[in-house]
Amino acid sequence: MQRPRKRPRDFPRASGAEGPVPPRRPRQAKARTQARTTLTQTAYSSLRAMILTGELQSGARLTEIELALRLKISRTPLREALNRLVRDGLVTHESHRGYSVAEFDLKYLEDAFEIRAILDGYAAQQAAARISKGDKQRLRSLLARTAAMTAVENRSIEDLIDEMELGLEIHRIIARASGNAMLVDTLGQILDKCQYFVWLELLWLDEWAVARAEHAAIVEAVCAGDGARAAALASDHVRASKQNIMRFLNAKSAYRRFLARQSDSDSASTPSAQARRRA
Repeated sequence: MQRPRKRPRDFPRASGAEGPVPPRRPRQAKARTQARTTLTQTAYSSLRAMILTGELQSGARLTEIELALRLKISRTPLREALNRLVRDGLVTHESHRGYSVAEFDLKYLEDAFEIRAILDGYAAQQAAARISKGDKQRLRSLLARTAAMTAVENRSIEDLIDEMELGLEIHRIIARASGNAMLVDTLGQILDKCQYFVWLELLWLDEWAVARAEHAAIVEAVCAGDGARAAALASDHVRASKQNIMRFLNAKSAYRRFLARQSDSDSASTPSAQARRRA
């Protein structure tokens, strides 16, 4: 008579189960996963701040080895951070060229902000009719947090980025309150792609107080259920932002052209240049 085979000790049968139960995932593996997630978030935040502040210039090539040494992390969490920035629209990736900081030109600005003005207005209109009590509380809490930031003296770049993110989160909550999942996804992607320009406006044009006041007016209209006013305020807010940024970028380009002409003029007036013309 053949003796029954024993079940493997590594796979004990659970009470009431039909098959073996796999061994639990080791705690060490879970800890490694959490550590890598933390490194990825750190790398993402650092690179995002470098791009927003201009430390990494528009169009600059991003070499993984150099960035890994600079941030003191391995290439795996670095690549995960870079891919997240690609989804945000701050970095581009080509198979044969690698990663680069995205090119932020006037055409990109106009296209992104015009679509955003339409969607932000529609989201505010829909949210005014559907917003929940919880979302109203969240919006007012964000306004209170941005207002409290005005009392902080000598704010760091990180503090300023935090306030910018709070402002963008107000728009995201209004989009979610609209009840339209496709609108939430689409507007969320556009907000990610607009953050570089929003940063330019807030930091270089010092529009913090204007942004707070306009956000407060939009939230008030949404919470009051005034869809028409909420839509108009939201669209005007985005279009005014676009005009501010375009004015700044045009002025910056004009100044660069002036410097280039000045440099050419100075070069032409040197003794060697004059001697070449006489020859």
